[in-house]
Amino acid sequence: MMKIPDTNTLSSIQGVIFDLDGTLVDSRLDFTAIRSELACPEGVGVLEYIQLLPESDRRAAEQIVLDHERRGAERAEWIPGARECLQFCSRRNLPTAILTRNAREVADLTMTRLGIQVDILLAREDCPPKPAPDGLLQIAAAWSLSPKRLVYVGDFLYDLQAARRANMISCFYDPALTDSYPDETDWHLADFEQFTEMLATA
Repeated sequence: MMKIPDTNTLSSIQGVIFDLDGTLVDSRLDFTAIRSELACPEGVGVLEYIQLLPESDRRAAEQIVLDHERRGAERAEWIPGARECLQFCSRRNLPTAILTRNAREVADLTMTRLGIQVDILLAREDCPPKPAPDGLLQIAAAWSLSPKRLVYVGDFLYDLQAARRANMISCFYDPALTDSYPDETDWHLADFEQFTEMLATA
C-alpha cells in the first residue's frame, strides 16, 4: 500500500536530502556486471565486500567500481521531474543535499554535466556509506536542523535504513510501484511531480 504524508507532517519539513543514482539521475549502472567482476556474493553490499578483501586486492576492486561509476556519470540523465523538484525547493528556500555511495569525483562529474545544484554533497569519501546514518546526521548538523524535520529520498533499502537510523523521514522513490521495503518506508514516491505537489501543499 502506497504511503503518503499527512498535511501536518508535510508542514514540518525543513529540508530535503536525496540519493543520486536511481533517484535524481539514471546512470544505468549495471550492478549485476559490477558484482560479477568483483565476485561479490549476494546479500553483501559492493562497498562492504571490498572492505573485506585483502589490502592487496582492494585497490583493483575499487578501480573496477570507479570505472563503472565514471561510465555511468558520462551517460547519466535526469530522472523525470527531479530537476523541477530541485528548482521548486530552491524557490521555496528549502535546503537540499545529496548523500551518495558514489565517489566524489563521479558525483561531481554527474552534477556538473547535468547542472545539478544542491547546498551540500556528501560522497563515500566524506562519511561511512549508507546504511550508516552518519552522512545524514552530518547534513542535519550543518543545517542546525532536527533530523525529524528532514526527508531522505532514495531508491534502495540502504537509503531507507540510513534514514530510519538517523531518525529522519524515509521516502522511497518507487516509480515501478513495487511497494518494496514497507517496514522501512515512511513515504512512497511514484514520481517527482507527485513529490513537488506534496511539498507545495505544505
